[in-house]
Amino acid sequence: MTSSEETPSFRLAYVPGVTPTKWVRIWNERLPDVPLTLIGVSAAEASDVLRGGGADAGLVRLPIDRTGLSAIPLYTETTVVVIPKDHVVASVDEVSAEDLADDIVLHPLDDTLEWERRPGQPAIERPATTADAIELVAAGVGLLVVPQSLARLHHRKDLTYRPVSDAPESRVALSWLEDETTDLVEDFIGIVRGRTVNSSRGRPKPPAQPKGKRPETGGARRKPAAGKAAGKGARSGSGGAKGGKRGKPRRRS
Repeated sequence: MTSSEETPSFRLAYVPGVTPTKWVRIWNERLPDVPLTLIGVSAAEASDVLRGGGADAGLVRLPIDRTGLSAIPLYTETTVVVIPKDHVVASVDEVSAEDLADDIVLHPLDDTLEWERRPGQPAIERPATTADAIELVAAGVGLLVVPQSLARLHHRKDLTYRPVSDAPESRVALSWLEDETTDLVEDFIGIVRGRTVNSSRGRPKPPAQPKGKRPETGGARRKPAAGKAAGKGARSGSGGAKGGKRGKPRRRS
């Protein structure tokens, strides 16, 4: 089987915390004959997976190495601090980075937040992953500042989280190889941007034929000639005209 005969498919990479469920559902409704495969990747390896051809597009966290890649920002997440439920911060609705100054704040190696100055006191060692850092928070070793979706992903009954008002926010984007902007990539771009099926930027369905309109045959329909009724002869007196108009009889002198 040649490549042109292969069944088309679409591979979508996504990083932890991103939930593509809604977009996958719309894809399956619009392109039921093109299977979509989800590929989970870490935030650090997402750009390499795309450049290596391991996925057709990816839902990534910015910033990433943009070499050879296009990216469309989709949304921005609130940043929160993950804490034990009995921590003093749990008694308020929101904190600032300064409120965490006396706490140990963990900085995992897979962190994607861009800080000018990280809050709190650094730990002796950096955890390898966010999941490892969550375990350390539960053990009372320190706190963790992450995008809200990651706090939800790693939810534990003994932990909670609060928004950090002045922390940098995490941006989620759709990314793909610049040289591989295929029709299927364009279809997925349309879905995440909320375009309708018949959007001018998408691939619309063929227009439906208008109903109730009869095709014209034999050219334009001709109007009846003046003085003649369609389908009936013209009337002239009781019996119709025979020749020219008769004048009055001349008087005899």
